[in-house]
Amino acid sequence: MFSSAAAIASSGACSQSKPPVQAPPPVRVVRETVTVRDSDLDKRLGRLELQLLARDAQIEDLQVKLEDTRAEVVRAMAKLQTVASRAQAASAMAEAEVSLQSMKSGTSDEPPEAAQAKMLVRQSATEFNKQNYAGALYLANQAKTLASLYRGRLSLGNRELRPGETAFAVPIRLKTTTRGNVREGPGTNFAIAFSAEPATMLTGYSYADEWIRVSDEGGRSGWIFRNLVDRP
Repeated sequence: MFSSAAAIASSGACSQSKPPVQAPPPVRVVRETVTVRDSDLDKRLGRLELQLLARDAQIEDLQVKLEDTRAEVVRAMAKLQTVASRAQAASAMAEAEVSLQSMKSGTSDEPPEAAQAKMLVRQSATEFNKQNYAGALYLANQAKTLASLYRGRLSLGNRELRPGETAFAVPIRLKTTTRGNVREGPGTNFAIAFSAEPATMLTGYSYADEWIRVSDEGGRSGWIFRNLVDRP
């Protein structure tokens, strides 16, 4: 009798067992990225940004002065009636137009040189209509020069520099001081690409030792020894 009661009590106690204990929620770990700024580096960056702004302003100012000077040259040519025939001016204008079209072909975006060349060609036509043939010739040649600089920039941009070759910051206009050979490489051991007569206008793009990589107004390129050219 007593054992049965104990068994019943024990059974009731088991049926009233505690609910299972739930596991604690996972601990959320927050990782923060801390950026450490270098004050000296920030100052250097600020100075460089200011220098860039100043340089951009200087370039704009020089561009305005260049355009003003060019206009003054054209006006002076009209007053002095510098010798230049109608045929010479017309021929140069046609060549400038061809150069302008070649700059536009093969690219979806118009290069900045093309916009300047277009303006010069338009100004050249205006002076031609005024019978200022010297001014028209001058402006057309300026447009051809821009086209030549553009071709050289593309040529150099698509070509790897030779060991020891250094590119000029901007293309440089050069003129031969005497008759000289333009070679296929920077040295007399390279074959002659073409011969340049005295006073031939060239554009220099880079140099290696005492040799300058150049191209002429016809698009020919090569290397010429430094003492054969000078700034015009």
